[in-house]
Amino acid sequence: MVKKIGKVLLALLLLILLILGAYVGYLYLAYDRLPDNQKLSIEKETDEQLQADVSYRAMTYNIGYGSYPPSYSFFMDGGKKSRADSKKSVEKNLRGIVETTEKIDPTLAFYQEVDEDGDRSQHVNQVNWLRNYLLGYNSLYGQNYDSPYLFYPFTQPIGKAKSGLITMSKAEMADGKRYSLPIETNFNKFLDLDRAFTTTKISVKNGNDLIAINVHLSAYTKDKSVQEAQLSKLFNYMEDEYKKGNYVIVGGDFNHDVLGNSPEVFGGSKKRESWNQPFPKEDLPEGFEIPVDGLAKAKVPSSRKLNEPYDKKTADVTLIDGFIVSDNVSVEKVQVENNEFQYSDHQPVYLDFKLNK
Repeated sequence: MVKKIGKVLLALLLLILLILGAYVGYLYLAYDRLPDNQKLSIEKETDEQLQADVSYRAMTYNIGYGSYPPSYSFFMDGGKKSRADSKKSVEKNLRGIVETTEKIDPTLAFYQEVDEDGDRSQHVNQVNWLRNYLLGYNSLYGQNYDSPYLFYPFTQPIGKAKSGLITMSKAEMADGKRYSLPIETNFNKFLDLDRAFTTTKISVKNGNDLIAINVHLSAYTKDKSVQEAQLSKLFNYMEDEYKKGNYVIVGGDFNHDVLGNSPEVFGGSKKRESWNQPFPKEDLPEGFEIPVDGLAKAKVPSSRKLNEPYDKKTADVTLIDGFIVSDNVSVEKVQVENNEFQYSDHQPVYLDFKLNK
């Protein structure tokens, strides 16, 4: 009898190992990075041009694939959930994101974590949603990743996701490109997924172009060399375009503390996570800056940790979203729009600016 039980247990163990081995094999076989320097199509709604010495507004907003209302906590931050509560919840958040955008009324908008499809976001096509409900904008979509099915956490797997970046502009856009960023090559690539930035040229009446760059840097990598390599590639591209005489605006989720001292400003945890290390401003190319005037005084964060549902009194918050601009762009104002994280784990940041003559 004991031998029989032992054989059954051994058979079960071998079956489990076989299933695990097959799944790991599937992950590696299904994994595929998009090529670098990929041309992107632009959906055109207008052929307006920007003008020098005229005030415009840019906005950056990580929409958290429409899945993070204030009640949400995420397993990778120490919370409980891995998928949106329901399709209805995702659509409610997207309506709020559209209404927030309409309120801010940007000429140029950068969105991150926009799911084209995903188990985690209840299969709501957010690319189409933004394009259908935000009228009068040209738009450019660049895929970050198309992940294989992630069977984790086991109680509610996060599943498959196809997600990326959308840039929208009320002015003419051309030459859309997607550039792959360096990532980890070990097993962590299945958790932190692929990364990229997208670029487009926006026509200015004086004959120059505004180069609009949309970026979402890695959050969960603990390999500092990967973070450094990502920034290096981004900085090199910015510098090359600036040397051509173009205006450059980068909008995005940098997953770096853009203030440099957010724990002191917001009074939260002093522990630095992989996604809120101080931004290395000293490494920015000559002629570039991160506008932060007034942000520390205003004390409005752009991101919250998803370890627990949002509570203003206890939330671990920081400021990791914003802009990098070249010195031929005059910054008039930068501000975080405070909506108490109603529709995402991020809040939009907007920038009022002029293009110098």
